[in-house]
This record gives sequence, C-alpha cells and structure tokens, in this order.
Amino acid sequence: MDMSQYLQIFIEESNDNLQSLNEHLLNLEHTPDDAQILNEIFRVAHTLKGMAGTMGYVKMQKLTHNIENVLSDIRSGKIHVNSDMLDILFQCLDALENYVDEIVRTGQEGHEEYRDLMEALERIINQSASIKVEQSAVSTSQAETSVVTSIDLMNLPEAPLHIKDEALRQGLNVYQINIRLSANCVLKSARAFVIFKDLETLGEVIYSNPEVQDIEDEKFEESFSLVFITQEDKEIVKKKMLDVMEVEEVTIGVFEQSDSSEVVSISQKDEEGAESDKAVKTEQAAVQQQNGQAAKTQQVANKSVRVSIERLDNLMNLVSELIIVKTQLDGAKGHGQDEHATNYNDSIEYLERITDNLHQAVMKVRMVPVESVFNRFPRMIRDVSRKLGKDIELVMSGEETELDRTVIDEIGDPLIHLLRNAADHGLETTEERRKLGKDPKGTIRLQAYQDGNSVVIEVSDDGKGINIDKIRESSIKKGVITREEASALSEQEVLELLFKPGFSTSSEITDLSGRGVGLDVVKSKITGLGGHVEVKTEIGRGSKFIVRLPLTLAIIQALMVKIADEKYAIPLNNIQNIEDVRKEEIKFVQNQEVIVLREEVIPIVRLHKLLDLEQEERDVMMIVIVKKGEKQIGFMIDSLIGQQEIVIKPLGKYLSHINMIAGATILGNGEVALILDVNTLV
Repeated sequence: MDMSQYLQIFIEESNDNLQSLNEHLLNLEHTPDDAQILNEIFRVAHTLKGMAGTMGYVKMQKLTHNIENVLSDIRSGKIHVNSDMLDILFQCLDALENYVDEIVRTGQEGHEEYRDLMEALERIINQSASIKVEQSAVSTSQAETSVVTSIDLMNLPEAPLHIKDEALRQGLNVYQINIRLSANCVLKSARAFVIFKDLETLGEVIYSNPEVQDIEDEKFEESFSLVFITQEDKEIVKKKMLDVMEVEEVTIGVFEQSDSSEVVSISQKDEEGAESDKAVKTEQAAVQQQNGQAAKTQQVANKSVRVSIERLDNLMNLVSELIIVKTQLDGAKGHGQDEHATNYNDSIEYLERITDNLHQAVMKVRMVPVESVFNRFPRMIRDVSRKLGKDIELVMSGEETELDRTVIDEIGDPLIHLLRNAADHGLETTEERRKLGKDPKGTIRLQAYQDGNSVVIEVSDDGKGINIDKIRESSIKKGVITREEASALSEQEVLELLFKPGFSTSSEITDLSGRGVGLDVVKSKITGLGGHVEVKTEIGRGSKFIVRLPLTLAIIQALMVKIADEKYAIPLNNIQNIEDVRKEEIKFVQNQEVIVLREEVIPIVRLHKLLDLEQEERDVMMIVIVKKGEKQIGFMIDSLIGQQEIVIKPLGKYLSHINMIAGATILGNGEVALILDVNTLV
C-alpha cells in the first residue's frame, strides 16, 4: 500500500492539528475545568495519532499515544492540570512539530525518540496510585496473553503452500498470525497497513485471509489472519504486533513439517523444488523492489496554498473566456480588412478586460490570511512570560488580513524577534509596573491591516519605552557615530540606529535578546521582502514597531521613468506625487540637496549619480516624491513614460548583492527595465 501520495495531505493536516492543540492547551491553562476544551484536545490528539499510524510514522505515533494517555487521565479526574504539566505537553508538541519538519524535508520522521519526554509523560501518569494498579493489571494481562495458544492452521492455496514448504525445508519459521483489532478502532485498514509494514521488517507475509485488497478496502470485521515467514522467534513477532496501537489480541500458530500432504509437497521432484526455490526468491525480490520503490516515492513536500472552490471556479471561468477570445482572434483572420480590424479591436479590448480579471483572481488565490502566522505567537508569548517571570497578555487583531504566500512564509521570524524584544526589553517586571502604578499584567498588541497596496503589521507594548539618550551613548561607545554626529541627530534618526548591525542596549545577554544580532536582521529581512520598518516610542508609555509590506511580490503597479537613455520602474505604492522644480529652487542643507515643498524640507537624490549615468543640466528638473513611513525623499529623473503593470523577475544569485535594484521586468517590446528598490534609496 503506497502512502506517499497522501504525504502532502498528512503534512497540512498535522500542522493544522498541532496549531489547534497549541491553542486549546493555552485555553486549558486559563480554564482547567472546561470539559469541552479537554474533549476537543483529546479528539485532536487522537486524530493526529491515527494519521501518524496510518502513514507508518511509529515514533510520532508513540509520542502522541503517550500524550493521549495523559489527557485521558486528566479527563477521568485522576490528574489535575498545572503549569508544569502543560510545559511538558507543550514540549511534546514542539517534538511533534520537529517530526513534521523532518518529514517535510526528507519524507521520514528521523531517528530522534525523545525518551526524556516519554519518561516525563510516564512520570505524570504514575503520580496516581490507581494508575499503578491498572498498569499492574495490564502487565498481568499481557503476560497471560503472551502464551502461544493452539489455533487451527488454515489450508493454504497451492502457490503460498509451495512457498511455505520451501521455507520450512530451509529451516525458516512459518507462523499463522491471527490478529484482532479493538472494537473502537476507527481506521482498520490503516492499522492493518502498520501491521504489514512492521512485519516486513522481520520477514515476509506470503498469505492473508481475507485478501490484501479486501483488507485495504476494510472489507473485514475486527480480525484477520496472516501466514508469515521469518527467522525470528514467535515471542519477538508477537511483541512487535502488540506494540501496534489498537491491537486487542494476537495469537500465533506454528506450521511444522509432518507426514501429511504438506511433506509430500516438499518431497516431490527436484525440478519442482527448484521451482519453489525460484518462487521464494522471486517473491523476495518483488518485495525488495516494492520497498525500494516505496523509498523512492518518499518525496520532500512542496509548499501549498489551500484555495476555496469559489476562487477556483472564478479562475476556470476566466480561462474559458480566454479560449473564447482566442477563437475570436482566429476567426477575425478570415474576414475583410475593415471587418477584420473591427473584430480584432473588439477582441483585444475583451482580452485586456479578461487579463485584468485573471490577474486579480490569481492574486486572490495566492493570498493567505496572516492568521496562519499569528496563531503561533500566543504559545510563544506564554513560554517567554514564564521564562522572564513576567505576566504578559498578547492581544491580536486583523488576523483576517491577507498577504501573498511568499511574504507569509518569510515574515514569521522578524515578527518573532519583535515580539520577544517587546517582552524582554519593552515591558517592565511585575514589581516595577506595580511601583509605577501600572497594571501588573503587561500588554503586547499585534495588529495587521491593509493600507492601499500594502499591509501594515504593528507590534506595540505598554512598557517603559525606548530611552533615546541611552541609544545615543551606546552608539558613541560602540563607534557607530561620533559625539558630534549624535548631537545633530533627531529623535527619529536616533531610533534608526537600533537597526544598525551589532547594536544593542542590553547590559545582560539572554537567550531571548541582547546578543547584538537582532533588529538589523529584522530590517534586512523585511527590506528583502520589499517592505520597511519604523519605530515610535514614548517614555513610560511604550513602543511601537510598524512593518509595512507589499501585498504581493509577483505583479505590481509601477511608474516607468527614463533616466539618461535607460528605463527604470518605481513601485507606485511608494510614490506621493511628481513635481517640476526649477534649478534655483534646489538648496543645500548640511551638504545635502533639498527642496522646500508646501513648507516641508525634502531631500533630493540624483539617480544619475547613483546609477553612474550622465545627466544633462536643465532649468526645470522633474522630481518624483517618494514616501517611506514618515520620511519623504525626491528622486530626480529625466522624463516619465507612464504607469504600467509589471511582473517582477529576480536578478539571480550573482546580482543579488545590488541593494538599490529590487528586480527586473520585461517590457512589451522585449526590453528589460530594472526596478528601483525605494527602501534602500530613501
């Protein structure tokens, strides 16, 4: 039974179930007596265990089974929920996530068995005296069932009969194994698959009753029988079977050579013996080949996006309309010149409308709610608050805001650091907050919302705020800036120093922050996604980090401009307005060219110099005003080409170090235009 075809489904469902377990365990910590939450946790854990068993991931299955045992005892009232117990359960969920990550990378669950967690779970269970009594009863029952009972051996068809006889002649053990599954077993075929897979590690199954196909289709009750060839002793085989979850009973009968017709089949002509030997080898070779093919089919999982049927239907309708337009264009060729021109123009207009709709539809298919990233943060804040000894509440909003999948995959790590930074640096300790008259419980807010063609994610706290003077002094000590430069910087410019590589104001190194590799990594990651980050703070009231990201990294609206003889694209969502400025209106402030526009001083950047292009001096200069957060800057260009929808193409690894270029696009005439990265130029 090849299960590799279900690998992607298993990974997606496992991630969903693990996230659900994280959320419900957090809720259980706040309301430990809520039976509904506990039942839901047990149901999800049972589902996860069954899925792991179905796919043959035994280590993952055993760990989940032990978790399920603890949850069962909590449900029955034998164990009471406490934070230390939940710490262990959360660690078990981390271990299960590691298993899933390994499966994503390699298709296998790996070799880690997490014995320390298994022992911790067993210690939790053993806290109850009644459990010990039950375990003693179970072990006694297992000891009793370990005795091999005599069972009626089945009459085999001719082909497996020959294989069995030849195996006995070669000194191998041949067993008939009768297996009875639990009456509560939900996925009987899946459990049978695990049994077959485990047996294949010890030997070879040559016959089953009912047939394998019927077992796969669940066309059997709780019991089925196998004929098994192995070198192992029957106790080892029996133990292997009893280790499989939901196996109620295993009985083993032994085939032996006798004076019956079975011996006759062995003592026939040498030619038939040779054929039997050949049959055994052929069967073994087939099994090995099948195992090899199964190994090859273990593929690394691809990233995927779940899409609603409505969006797919919309895509299908648009593609159908494209086919209609294609037919119209083909038909226009056979008409007269005037009629051809009319039909052709109508078809082109129709095609343009469909293309726009198709673009929007594809963008919606790629969009994923930020909820998929946000959901992991409550558990993280819970762990951080316990580690720091602070009482922290995480308030989230805007989880339904959608972002492109490629952005979603990359934004998690920067947000994790910003949240940890807020918990460690931003919030005071519980005692400090009481002395200041604040609520002892600190609050971190995580908010997402759409703003034009961008998505804004804010991470704020109600802590002590950022000390501007401390940043100045730390920057001077580290040699980032001189004392003279520090005195000339505005508060916002001082805050920008937080994003310098190696900068940290923390006097103590912890595993959460204070290692000097923090906000610079956050900024570089966000800038690489075409976004930018800024910070606002108020002493005694808290800080806010604002991350602005593009909706998509695939297709954008851009302003095409000409600089010297070359064409460039500037993303439209960054552009405020375009101004004509006379030469004499350009002034110098601290060796920086600026203009005064509506009583606001705006720095000017001559793109010709940055791009190493020749510039022709003119009396009137064209300036494109670009805004990045609260900051504005003017780009000097030669002329405008117009607004255009462009497809972003990466430059490749050899040109990835060019910071001022975000990518390239191919124009309608086949020319290549570079896309300016506004975030690095501002």
